Amino acid sequence: MFKKILIANRGEIALRIIRACKELGVKTVAVYSEIDKDSIHVHMADEAVCIGPAISSKSYLNIENIISAALITHAEAIHPGYGFLSESIKFAKICEEQGIKLIGPKEEHIRRMGNKAEARKTMIEANVSVVPGSEEATTEALEGLKIAKEIGFPVMVKASSGGGGRGMRIVHQEEDFINQFNMAKSEAFAAFNDDDMYIEKFIEEPRHIEFQILGDEHGNMVHLGERDCSLQRRNQKVLEEAPFSRMDDDLRKRMGQMAIKAAKAVNYVSAGTIEFLLDKHHNFYFIEMNTRIQVEHPVTEMVTGIDLIKEQIKIAAGEKLRFTQEEIKINGHAIECRINAEDPNNNFAPCPGIIENYFIPGGNGIRMDSHIYSGYKIPATYDSMIGKLIAWGKDRNEAMARMKRAIDEMTIIGINTNIDFHKELLSHEKFIENEIDTSFIGKEMMK
Repeated sequence: MFKKILIANRGEIALRIIRACKELGVKTVAVYSEIDKDSIHVHMADEAVCIGPAISSKSYLNIENIISAALITHAEAIHPGYGFLSESIKFAKICEEQGIKLIGPKEEHIRRMGNKAEARKTMIEANVSVVPGSEEATTEALEGLKIAKEIGFPVMVKASSGGGGRGMRIVHQEEDFINQFNMAKSEAFAAFNDDDMYIEKFIEEPRHIEFQILGDEHGNMVHLGERDCSLQRRNQKVLEEAPFSRMDDDLRKRMGQMAIKAAKAVNYVSAGTIEFLLDKHHNFYFIEMNTRIQVEHPVTEMVTGIDLIKEQIKIAAGEKLRFTQEEIKINGHAIECRINAEDPNNNFAPCPGIIENYFIPGGNGIRMDSHIYSGYKIPATYDSMIGKLIAWGKDRNEAMARMKRAIDEMTIIGINTNIDFHKELLSHEKFIENEIDTSFIGKEMMK
């Protein structure tokens, strides 16, 4: 096991990793930007190093400064969390060159699976079912239009790199394609410094189902069941559940086997997520792989009892998986609400500011992953997510009841949040009846 790990991230995921390290008896190094000097992860770590000013490109995306911090503190490994450098080929390569273990996939895995266009090509070669679309990425709008016309509208224009809903557009009509393609391309370049785009058929009324994968360096690989991530706003996940309550044993087995097949196609090591679109006829299609820990990983932890961050660390340290596929059992149901500092009444505009008062909900089956506290100043520089509220129950009904109770208890004063939006969502008849798809929020709640 490692003696010391540097966490190349901030906010709730940095704190989450520190907690896992403490339980494993591993020392931690926090890195932080100047504006994050009062963030709780800085004080919870054993050591902390300032790596630059607030802007991400000069701090949390500054590879040279992060590697230097690891070297001067003698950290043996780096955990990148999610976002920032978690799927950076360059960062993975430099870590390897410097003899620092990256707690995550290898450079080859990120190159082949982290890039959506390359992953699609790899899956086609591995005979994994994919959404009909382009085999190669393009930066040319006219070439994209030609591909879109061959596929048939509606289509999805997607950035090859990155995630989080950035660089994505649904195009329903041919006359709108050029404008939407160029907008997505510009957004992708600004977010990921990569404007390669690819085109795929837009599957109408789908569920977004993802399978959690763990693979070790000894050839062992398992999945930990599925998550339903269909509730999205502008391609950003809002609420996630595990398991998918309309999944029968046969469908779970087939999708799980396909997820394992997809990961084994690149001999994947570490935690990863295979994402599918599931249509109303229960046909499913691979859409992408996230070669990192997911924001929504807690719902899987709650229903399996497996600490995914600890497993990531153990795998990176060379340990074998301690369980087989047959030993993994799904117990109950879990729901996660992403809590954001934003104003739903003002087009969900980010709302940085000082938290004057913060009350954390509790009780049986409730978990809150967050880095905020009363008096904490939320910076305008980073993502607006400030926490994740998770509820577990013996079934979906109990999980929903506990989440409703917990979200009613939660109090954040001083800034606007999406708490009331979640209350409305949890009370919606179609959510309660599980009659949703990826377009639900846009159609039903943002009219």
